[in-house]
Amino acid sequence: MTGNRAALRYATALLSQAEDKNQVSAVLQDMQRVLETLAQSADLRSVLRSPVVKTEDKEKVMRSVFSGASKETTDLLGLLASNKRVALLGQVAQAFVDLYRKAQGIQMAKVIIAAPLTADLEKQIVAKAKAMTGGNTIELTTEIDPNIIGGFILRVGDLQYNASIANQFQKIKREFRKSL
Repeated sequence: MTGNRAALRYATALLSQAEDKNQVSAVLQDMQRVLETLAQSADLRSVLRSPVVKTEDKEKVMRSVFSGASKETTDLLGLLASNKRVALLGQVAQAFVDLYRKAQGIQMAKVIIAAPLTADLEKQIVAKAKAMTGGNTIELTTEIDPNIIGGFILRVGDLQYNASIANQFQKIKREFRKSL
């Protein structure tokens, strides 16, 4: 779980409110949009963290940038502003997404591959991830790293499955050294 306790409390309250009002999917989309926007805009991150910018101005910026968001999300923006916790927005959004995934039984898996993933290989990797976790729903992210030469490295939570060619070369190298 990412973030600090305050962010987790805001995210938990937001999830509870969204569930009560049947708005979980809308708020989830909003929180994902918040994360994407903050990741792409260093200027926005700077404004939200700046002690020089007035809280009212930060709230106006947030409401402008995230216009069209659900009522629950706009209420969160106002609450963060009134509590002078605007800098927590990204952490709250990440905690909300993490809480949602946990509630839905969604496991995050990361695969590192040497070349772009084909649909067939993706199915095989998702099946391996499900086997590693006991059949949970898997949300897969990919990273391309030509240094692994071929194959893949799969990480799910604290588990790792290394089927890379680079890893196999290392095993052969270790065995060769042992035999000398």
